[in-house]
Amino acid sequence: MAAKVFLITPPFTQLNTPYPATAYLKGFLNTRNIPSFHADLGIEVTLALFSKKGMQDLFQQVSHSEQELSENARRILLLQDDYIHTIDAVIHFLQGGNPTLAHLICKRNYLPEASRFAQVSDLVWAFGAMGTQDHAKHLATMYLEDLSDLIQECADPHFGFSRYAERLGRSANSFDELHKALLQPPTYIDNLLINLLSEKMKEVQPSLVALSVPFPGNLYAAFRCAQWIKKHSPAVKVVMGGGFPNTELRSLSDVRVFEYFDFITLDDGEAPIENLVHYIEGLKTIDELKRTFALEDGRVKYVNNEACGDYKQGQVGTPDYSDLLLDKYISAIEVANPMHSLWSDGRWNKLTMAHGCYWGKCTFCDTSLDYIQRYEPLTAAILCDRIETIVAQTGQTGFHFVDEAAPPALMRSLALEIIRRKITINWWTNIRFEKSFTRDLCLLLKASGCIAVSGGLEVASDRLLELIQKGITVAQVAQVNKHFTEAGIMVHAYLMYGFPTQTAQETIDSLEMVRQMFAAGILQSAFWHQFAMTAHSPVGMFPEKYKVVKDTEDIGTFANNDIVHHDPTGADHDTFSMGLKKSLLNFMHGACLDYPLHKWFDFKTPKTTIAPNYITGILNEQEYLSAKMTAKVVWLGNAPTVEHYTKSHKGEQYEMSTLTFHNRQTAMSIKVNRNQGEWLTSILPQLSVNNIKLLTLQEVKDSFEAVITDDFELFWDNKPMNIMYKAGLLIL
Repeated sequence: MAAKVFLITPPFTQLNTPYPATAYLKGFLNTRNIPSFHADLGIEVTLALFSKKGMQDLFQQVSHSEQELSENARRILLLQDDYIHTIDAVIHFLQGGNPTLAHLICKRNYLPEASRFAQVSDLVWAFGAMGTQDHAKHLATMYLEDLSDLIQECADPHFGFSRYAERLGRSANSFDELHKALLQPPTYIDNLLINLLSEKMKEVQPSLVALSVPFPGNLYAAFRCAQWIKKHSPAVKVVMGGGFPNTELRSLSDVRVFEYFDFITLDDGEAPIENLVHYIEGLKTIDELKRTFALEDGRVKYVNNEACGDYKQGQVGTPDYSDLLLDKYISAIEVANPMHSLWSDGRWNKLTMAHGCYWGKCTFCDTSLDYIQRYEPLTAAILCDRIETIVAQTGQTGFHFVDEAAPPALMRSLALEIIRRKITINWWTNIRFEKSFTRDLCLLLKASGCIAVSGGLEVASDRLLELIQKGITVAQVAQVNKHFTEAGIMVHAYLMYGFPTQTAQETIDSLEMVRQMFAAGILQSAFWHQFAMTAHSPVGMFPEKYKVVKDTEDIGTFANNDIVHHDPTGADHDTFSMGLKKSLLNFMHGACLDYPLHKWFDFKTPKTTIAPNYITGILNEQEYLSAKMTAKVVWLGNAPTVEHYTKSHKGEQYEMSTLTFHNRQTAMSIKVNRNQGEWLTSILPQLSVNNIKLLTLQEVKDSFEAVITDDFELFWDNKPMNIMYKAGLLIL
């Protein structure tokens, strides 16, 4: 097969679903009639390694090794026949095949067990409600992790699922260590990678190889691929792009990098890669490249042709997942965290609602970079067109919208369009916990297939949230989480500790806020991250404003993003790490919610200043729900059945109507005056979600008052209409 561009995701990202960058670029190249082929070498290396032949080769190498083995490695080696015999069945099960194997795995006498299983007994309770399949996936994941430990100890010290040689890429200000590692003979995993790459290169025969490097854990493998290509196919040009260079390599000056790569591009890859194709074809000069590093006259040169603009999001095409081994990805459950399980379990098609972040103010975020700064939303119609195309191509109906923060207004439009087109998908995304997420909007999102949201609660302290410029308060987060939870949408919170000037008192108070949210049932999943200062964030650019001190002003010749710093006025943040994470693991599973906070730490901590009923008090407050008259009125339900009858009271007769609404679970009835019932029956088709033009609340009021003399507000806010809300009436 001939292809001009070979797009590669090097090992390792997620094993359950393709990282979307190459699919995005292939979709764009389709619109420009530039032939391309893409491969996820991470999953292909994994499948080659974790196979019967792969295990036989691995154990043969370990057996002939002269190094002294740990007790754990010796145990795995002694059980090698059991691993070789079970590996293909386990991988097939994790790929979604042979689900009945779960029963055998859960019996705990089928899989060989080494050190990773020591933690399983502590987590058994976490899987009680999750069922046999998830429990078996977790055990199978521990089985693979045991093998991973053996590989790391005896065959390749760099190995790790989604973290391959991550240490070499993280904060690598100097290229020295990575360069030194690349000059060593290929490791066991390197050889698997190179064999696969060699086969692909023969098949594709590209003129340009584009390696997408989203994370530090992909960097070493990307350089190994580039190194092999330079040696064996020197005429082929090699370019690196993706999240890692976008954030880390913006000040690149080390010429040694260009012994491996011809080019490195920054930010959105569509225009840069198209220009590179034209450059290779001789249609453009090097000075016409877009956001591209290259070597010229022995020096690193950055070229950015300002005359060449970026493509609008509506012009970049639909992500194309063809070529990828979509039925071979592995669903694993490593930890008992609901959102992390969602992340790593099952196949998720990746899409983006909007380029950049509509908020773009958080002081810890890379707000100065293009991927945050340039906000450009798509339309709901284009998104649904892409959804339908991808479902038809992949056969998968799960979608992860990978936005920095999905815009509420666009989420509303998208949900309406999904429902109108009767598209059956389930989806999740990242949001800001802002007040736009009303009860009714959350119900609409649920009806469109939304199953989960994740968002930044961050430090859970109003003073620090203001310093971060998050634009939210803890009370607001609590109310929004309540709306999502009551709609049946899982909520995951990103939590942060160690933000500049954060005191020990604020850390403990933040933990108390989180504890109360779990206790109130409005938070189902969360994860603590320690604050990292980056060069492209407001904190990194203006540290004195946030009272932190950079430990060095040196700018490296390779990667520059994470900034080593200290916080003279804040707490000793490192000491809180273990206690915060241990408490959270328990809170997520409803355990130890009444445990005194100081018990989670092995040092003296202050008592919380947060009232024990602070969150429940907020949740019990009556929300001011007066809707604007410009709000749209939407009816999600079916047409009612109507019965008219006469009611007698104190000698007077009244014409009445009973309207009964049937949904998939139950039926609800309301009783109203006949004229009100007839008006409702006539207006509901106009309020249907299937209509492109939705009526405003004012237009509904005008319609009511045109035929009925009763007071509209009294009718609209009364008991029958409250039942209508439950039956599918929304104010958006």
